Amino acid sequence: MRTLVTGGAGYIGSVVAKQLLEAGHDVVVLDDLSRGHAAAIPAGARHVAISLADPEALHAALAGIDAVIHFAALSLVAESVEHPERYWRNNVTGTLNLLDAMRANGVRKLVFSSTAATYGEPERVPIVEQEPTAPVNAYGASKLAVDLMLRDECVGHGLAATSLRYFNVAGASGEQGEHHEPETHLIPLILQAAAAKRAHITIFGTDYPTRDGTAVRDYIHIEDLGEAHLLALEHLTPGEHAVFNLGTGDGFTVKEVVDAARRVTGEPIPAVEEARRAGDPPALVADSTRAREQLGWRPSRGLDDMIADAWAWHRAHPDGYPD
Repeated sequence: MRTLVTGGAGYIGSVVAKQLLEAGHDVVVLDDLSRGHAAAIPAGARHVAISLADPEALHAALAGIDAVIHFAALSLVAESVEHPERYWRNNVTGTLNLLDAMRANGVRKLVFSSTAATYGEPERVPIVEQEPTAPVNAYGASKLAVDLMLRDECVGHGLAATSLRYFNVAGASGEQGEHHEPETHLIPLILQAAAAKRAHITIFGTDYPTRDGTAVRDYIHIEDLGEAHLLALEHLTPGEHAVFNLGTGDGFTVKEVVDAARRVTGEPIPAVEEARRAGDPPALVADSTRAREQLGWRPSRGLDDMIADAWAWHRAHPDGYPD
């Protein structure tokens, strides 16, 4: 199958592109490198350096493609609050351009990188797919808008689409690792402190109604997450839009993640406690029963595995990717 991976120079997209190659796919990575890294694109994938904002170039890039896995998006929550227009223009309009190009080229299979941020601050945990969606920032809202766009595209034009709503992704996969500018994810920030690239890790909020007062999150290994995309690609149904949560169902507090990193790295990792950040829910944990039952997906790697793989990548790439 000739598969186009938008955002395939990013953290998750590059790992999935590699897994697709290993599974025998002919892979084309579409990424304008505005936030991705050329060095992350796996050997064997063809790179097309165009933007989702360029409809004519998209039309040409979709010629001969059998399926699309769509990662390309802006994903910084704080930025989305300060500049929501960027998120509506890039994530929503960009996806509409992609769908137009797919429709014109007869490409009828799509797996979309959605997010647990579509749920906002859920009433019930673990979170099932039927939980009401109420995003609290433009990032989550833009992803939900795309989910709804895909639903309508399936009904109106027979698209076969699946949205995968991720929880907290972590870890590395060989030469593919996590390098963001700026970095906002907890585990790489902790590892920066372990490597003395920052003075300490900041723990925001110690008065949550959790077992140690810090927020609880569901962490999933990047390779487990990637495997779900390949399974989703195999289970697409024309005219149907499916939604699956992807998480392990195990929640860890911030303090537990810091302690795990201390154990895995052998470093002291100083921590400073500060007040809660606005909009941070006490707990976000996935119920992934639907993905397990319908896709046959089985995440197998634990928190220590995620930290160990990320730490090995960080030590091998102390400054991240070279570009």
